[in-house]
Amino acid sequence: MIIPDSVLDALVKALPQVRPQLYFKSSLTALSHAMEDQVLAGVDRPLVIASFQRERFYRQESHRYLRISERTDQVYVLAAPETDFANRSEQYETIAFEPADGLSKEWHLIVLGQQYASCLICKERFHESKQGVPDLHVDQSRRFEGIWTFDRPIVYKSAEILLHRILQYRPELADKITPVLVQIGADKTSGFNQVDPGPFAERLVTYLQAGQYKLSKAYRSIAEKERKERLTNSITAAVRRSLNPDEILNVAVRELGQVLNAGRCLIYRCKATDATAVLEYEFLGSRGAEPGSKARKKAGGFQCSASLLGETWLLQANPLFQEVLQKQEPVYVEDTETDDRLTRPFQTLAQGRQMRSWLMVPVLNQNQLLGMVELHYCNATPHLFERHELEMVEAIATQIGVALIQAESYANLEDLNQQLEALDRTRSNLIAITGHELRTPLSTIQVCLESLATEPDMSPDLRQVMLNSALSDADRMRKLIQDFLTLSRLESGRIEWRLEPLPLDECVYLAMSSLQTRRYDNSLPQINTELPAELPLVQVDGEWLVEVISKLLDNACKFTDSKGSVTIGAERNGSKMLEVTIADTGRGIERNRLETVFDRFYQEEGALRRTTGGTGLGLAICRQIIAGWGGKIWAESDGKDQGTQFHFTIPIVPSSEEWPSKVKGRSKNRE
Repeated sequence: MIIPDSVLDALVKALPQVRPQLYFKSSLTALSHAMEDQVLAGVDRPLVIASFQRERFYRQESHRYLRISERTDQVYVLAAPETDFANRSEQYETIAFEPADGLSKEWHLIVLGQQYASCLICKERFHESKQGVPDLHVDQSRRFEGIWTFDRPIVYKSAEILLHRILQYRPELADKITPVLVQIGADKTSGFNQVDPGPFAERLVTYLQAGQYKLSKAYRSIAEKERKERLTNSITAAVRRSLNPDEILNVAVRELGQVLNAGRCLIYRCKATDATAVLEYEFLGSRGAEPGSKARKKAGGFQCSASLLGETWLLQANPLFQEVLQKQEPVYVEDTETDDRLTRPFQTLAQGRQMRSWLMVPVLNQNQLLGMVELHYCNATPHLFERHELEMVEAIATQIGVALIQAESYANLEDLNQQLEALDRTRSNLIAITGHELRTPLSTIQVCLESLATEPDMSPDLRQVMLNSALSDADRMRKLIQDFLTLSRLESGRIEWRLEPLPLDECVYLAMSSLQTRRYDNSLPQINTELPAELPLVQVDGEWLVEVISKLLDNACKFTDSKGSVTIGAERNGSKMLEVTIADTGRGIERNRLETVFDRFYQEEGALRRTTGGTGLGLAICRQIIAGWGGKIWAESDGKDQGTQFHFTIPIVPSSEEWPSKVKGRSKNRE
């Protein structure tokens, strides 16, 4: 059964002098509880009628009406059912109306006793936005239009209207309700009110204080969200403004330390397998920030006094770091002096660095550790983190991870662009070199062979010259193709090294013999070997080491006239590498070209006008071979006509703790 009429409208129609007022839900809640408290505190047996809009509102107050029903047998509760609310006659009468009923938009409470009477008759006002959509506010801001009064005639009339409405819903209650209606009719002109305003005032004050607390809490929540958004926006702006990781992490460590009022904030990059990390980014308070720190100081607050910038931080031995790796989530130590997770050395470390509270938050990307954010609080008492603060640090750590990946991707993209540019230059050089190096000897061979074929009367001497020219250019083509294939195999990683312990001097003398055999008809500069008396064995592929030394000697002799000299030396470079030097007194290299000479197809005099010959691949091949063994190769020169020194490092045999006495170096001069 649906009754669309409004109880408030019916009351105003019956009593035109009544003027409804505007109430908020919080006010109605306070007044309703005060009226119910008056019943619970009194000795009267009043009539109580409560109309709730929905069952869920009734469930919040059901316990109170169980207590009220112990005071009086005239209790009626109305609500629109949502789960199990129905018409029942148990401790008190429950009346269920349809959700489309007029009562679903109203809120009523009537208390009618012999010595006091009060009523609350209200209808909810629904406001719509300008677009016609209901204005969705929080529950406390719901507004009602209605009447709250102690006026007994108004209470009588309100009770009559609601009791007649209840009879329409549940006619079987006529025997219980009719005597009450008769009594109300008889008492309309009599009766009095003896209302104590204390409970009403106390309830209103309580709800006012509760409202102020909720408002203050809401303001704090908004402020925290604003701080989090500002911090996130500042880091996001840094990411957009620059892809430089240093700038991004400087902004992050400064903003995070300031917003969370930390004594010290650290950000450093590390991996899960790192044993240590260098502290690169730090925020300190106003006391103790060292000059040169990468973050600004913060004024105020109890701050840590010691800067950790540039220090080496232990990771694998740190139990907190291990816990972060295992859980992949923040780890917080509220009190470093009493936390059982910290071993004795790290408790001592925390005390020495004034770290009373310690937070570690991982910077992750796809479950891979990129770095760590640490917050240290140096107060005399432990610092307790709130949930929203932890969420803020986690959000910033996520932003830092994204920034680091973006910066790394951008750097990789730049490297790739440089490689593509180098490949394009290589392609151009390849066309020029192969066009010249292949076409020129082919032309010579063709001319020589045609002359031999068409000139049968050619003198034996001239015939020999033609044959020698053809053979020389054929050998030149063979070397070019061989160098192409060798470099291709090296760069593609198709070389299988046959590493073995070898004495360096044997490889040097093999290379010198090969050089003299190949250039027997040319006068060579003086070649000196100045190897120490005792050298460690080297762990290399002997054939390829001879190739490297041969190419470097050939290159040195090519740019040094016969009156100059070439010197071969060697010395230890650390405990694991041997450094070999081949120095000449020849043409020299401009300092801006010391790195370029190792590029493929580089020609000191240009690709198409040379007097020294060669393919421009020799030094590139040497670099690939040396890099394959974990060594390095580089050139040094003071400039034109100042000579050149080529250096390369090769590994020493790992088990060779001492230089073996059986390996004796020699110092000889060869021409």
